[in-house]
Amino acid sequence: MSFDTEVLIIGAGMSGLGLAVQLIRQFGIYNFELVEKSNDVGGTWLANTYPGCGCDVASHFYSYSFALNPDWSRKYSMQPEIQRYFRSVAEQYRIVEHVRFQSMVEKAVWSEEERVWVVTVKDLGSKRRVVRRAKILVSAVGALSVPKKCETPGAERFDGPLFHSAEWDRDFKWEGKEVVVLGNGCSATQFLPIMAQEPRAVKKITQFSRQAQYLSERENPYYSPAFKAVMRYVPLAMRLYRANFYWQMERDFPGFDIEGGRSIREDLRKENEAYVKRVAPRKYWDALIPKTEIGCKRKVLDTEYLSSLHKENVDLIPDDPVQEITETGVRTKSGKEIHADAIVLAIGFSTQQMLFPMEITGRDGLSLNNYWDTAHQSIAQAYFGTCVPDFPNFFIMMGPNTVTGHLSVIYTVECQINFTLRLIAPIIRTLPSYRSRLLPSNLLPNALRSNPSTVEVLRDAAIQDSEWTQKEARKLVWSSGCVNWAVDPKTGLNNMMYPDWQYWYWLRSIFYKKSDFIYRDAKTGKEVSVGGSWLKTTALLLGVGAVAVVGADWVRPDLGLVRGLREFDGRAFVRSLKG
Repeated sequence: MSFDTEVLIIGAGMSGLGLAVQLIRQFGIYNFELVEKSNDVGGTWLANTYPGCGCDVASHFYSYSFALNPDWSRKYSMQPEIQRYFRSVAEQYRIVEHVRFQSMVEKAVWSEEERVWVVTVKDLGSKRRVVRRAKILVSAVGALSVPKKCETPGAERFDGPLFHSAEWDRDFKWEGKEVVVLGNGCSATQFLPIMAQEPRAVKKITQFSRQAQYLSERENPYYSPAFKAVMRYVPLAMRLYRANFYWQMERDFPGFDIEGGRSIREDLRKENEAYVKRVAPRKYWDALIPKTEIGCKRKVLDTEYLSSLHKENVDLIPDDPVQEITETGVRTKSGKEIHADAIVLAIGFSTQQMLFPMEITGRDGLSLNNYWDTAHQSIAQAYFGTCVPDFPNFFIMMGPNTVTGHLSVIYTVECQINFTLRLIAPIIRTLPSYRSRLLPSNLLPNALRSNPSTVEVLRDAAIQDSEWTQKEARKLVWSSGCVNWAVDPKTGLNNMMYPDWQYWYWLRSIFYKKSDFIYRDAKTGKEVSVGGSWLKTTALLLGVGAVAVVGADWVRPDLGLVRGLREFDGRAFVRSLKG
């Protein structure tokens, strides 16, 4: 068995960076590679450069728990500052030198004979292809990485710039121009006010909306130097401030329950309706106040969008949809012609095309899409949103059913990283870069000589996990009838949202059911045990005395201090705690 790298990570965005950093922090290894299609790290925060782009989660919580930043400029930071944060983390841990930029993974095929992933990587500049052999393969491409294509007839005939908000045309100068916007999601509510305001205002911006969004008030104060000093120098201040954001957001979860959360949603609905009526023009109230249940779509924080609708150069059209794009603009259903110098698509992402366009092929030539076609009606599903049966040593960050309607995606991804590192720890401990940090192989204790080569989830366990996810998701507001990007319109299956408290998701990342997974020996391919009590592990560590200091993280997978607890079924455990 030979390989070029121990871990190959597809994507250098938030999840890929986080995993790479934790490989260093928790195992002390650097034998990994990241493949990134762009020319820098940051993922969505590098790609999205539209005017006014920012985050709807407070920055002190929208950041890694292991890389807190006391210097955030304001409560909700803008894209440039967030991108600089991810770049600084990458530089701090020397991740950048491990990234293959402007490259993309075309396909990855599992070699059962050699027990490695054979990955074809294309250089987007030279068009050359190289093959990299990796022991462990991780997809960190993100759930919102493929912008939806324009399906309105006539798009190819338009004479001016036509682009998606996630692929913003940086050469486009909108001052004094007439612009048409298709869509009214989060990105549109951020860039429209910027384009409509002086001194570089558009001549006219016409927005076409379909389903109304719930918009809520957002205060975004700047942090003072004194506040930043407290965050930096007062012990635990930043942790407590971060915990407060977590609590404020997590307590919204009961409102997602279709039956039990009615009163909570009704109070929020009234609050949001009152805000719209207070800020927006009366003529748009019907178009701006949703008829659907609040929470069925994620709330949008108002970045002066509602107040911008008062401007004479802004027009919102909710009841006459675009039927055709012409050479000079758009034609509506009623036959109205609207001139446009440019058309901006704020129509969202293809969330049902997970990992597209990569070809991932597991054992016996089974492609990932074929597995989902046969086992889950063509809807992406994964155990804990992370593992797929018959795909050994393969993990998906931000995979199916890992998105929340109320919390930070970074919190969720850190749980996935925590879970993944626990699974691969027995394999990592057999690899050269990890063993070189300990003792010569002939002196290693027997407990470190076990040679598990692969780990994968059992098919029955994955099916059962998916059935639980779909059953619980049907009880929540995303299934209440509105059109959203979480639920597939053909099957009614939810492939995006996690249907429980995020606190329980974190517990599941620690207390997972060991019997749901199988490890196989490198030479024989037979199942091997990787068990061991925490007492034995602790004794071993004291004897070897060559690993990192115990106590930094009590759940560190390389130390295995809670390995004996892994026999717990995570879902059963949290159900018992709930009573």
